[in-house]
Amino acid sequence: MARPRRTLLTRERIVAAATALVDAEGLDALSTRRLAAELGVQGPSLYHYFATKDDILDAVANEIVATVDTSMFGRLDWADALRAWAHSYRAALAAHPNIVPYLAQGPGRRPASLAIADAVYGALVKAGWPPARATHVGALMRYYVAGSALGSFARGFVEDPELYAAHYPHLSQAHRLAGHQRSVDDGAFELGLDALLAGLTQVFEGLGTGAPTG
Repeated sequence: MARPRRTLLTRERIVAAATALVDAEGLDALSTRRLAAELGVQGPSLYHYFATKDDILDAVANEIVATVDTSMFGRLDWADALRAWAHSYRAALAAHPNIVPYLAQGPGRRPASLAIADAVYGALVKAGWPPARATHVGALMRYYVAGSALGSFARGFVEDPELYAAHYPHLSQAHRLAGHQRSVDDGAFELGLDALLAGLTQVFEGLGTGAPTG
């Protein structure tokens, strides 16, 4: 009689299963016991690959952040590079919004996150931003993108016209927002990004460094 086939466990399978679980049910749903059950193995099997649950989360976060494009830094003007990077960063986070609170804690030791921080900071300093200000700009952009990926403004309004008509006269069309989620959220992101970069450009011009902006 043939032996039952054992489930082939790999680091990649663990990360993929953990990502799917977090995407579907949120950070609180992830535990080593639940993950082991999803993979069809015993809990201790996971410890051959990851020492703790946080190590698994770090690996998930790293895989997601690794999809963010940073090739524009050093190739485009600093402001255009920040714009292109912000779009790529937002797309990566918007595809996995449940991981955003974990990412918001900082890069830790994650190679992909540290590589992004290095690329952004290095490009800004090379363009002429003082080191301290370059740090502020990088942090500001991360705050903005992460915040935009956490949720949908438009989807937060229920489709009940009477709710708004009775008590909130200025929100008479708010019940329509959920049906236009993509355009509302994308439009808000673009407007905010335009305003943010315009403000940073003004600050940069006021530095009087005379440094090249490429």
